[in-house]
Amino acid sequence: MPTQQEQHSIQAWSLINRKYLGKGIRVKRFRKPSRCQIRNRVLLAVLMANDIKLSQLAEELGVSSRSVSAWVYEGRIPGKKNLDKVCQFLGYPHHILFNRSVTASSPIICQPASSRFMRRTLTRSPVDNKILTGLCMVHDLSVSDVSEWMHIHPGTFRKWLHQGTLPSPSFQDRAELFFRIPKFILFADCILHDS
Repeated sequence: MPTQQEQHSIQAWSLINRKYLGKGIRVKRFRKPSRCQIRNRVLLAVLMANDIKLSQLAEELGVSSRSVSAWVYEGRIPGKKNLDKVCQFLGYPHHILFNRSVTASSPIICQPASSRFMRRTLTRSPVDNKILTGLCMVHDLSVSDVSEWMHIHPGTFRKWLHQGTLPSPSFQDRAELFFRIPKFILFADCILHDS
């Protein structure tokens, strides 16, 4: 006869098994870190917008997953050889992906309310501004909410994302103030595309 503690343990496992039995295992594409854990939000944004897992990037570059995690979550800057490899693979210069001022401060954005990124933003039409889209994904922000908080029409914000439109300097300043990342990084896709 099981003791009362063993019986309680059996019942707990029974409830856990009933909850998950027959539902399969769902593995998330990216773990959801707390915002204070991400030191290099730009690198994570580019990876999320391109649907590249940290382990995939590590495998592609021939480095350990721990190294790539350190780049994203601890803000470490890779050595010259790996820095060149990651920049070439992702198609951005090192001053965009590994900007020391951004990784050193890594400020948390001030969103007035909770929000949720909608996957349909990526599936409706191609995204030209990967960094800005990826930042919305990193912070789990909907396009409508961000445009409302920045006092910009949602259609205008969608143009920035999907068409890679470079906004006016005043709108760039608003985006820089909200995301707390320099505008030359936020709109690097537009600038690099034009040059």
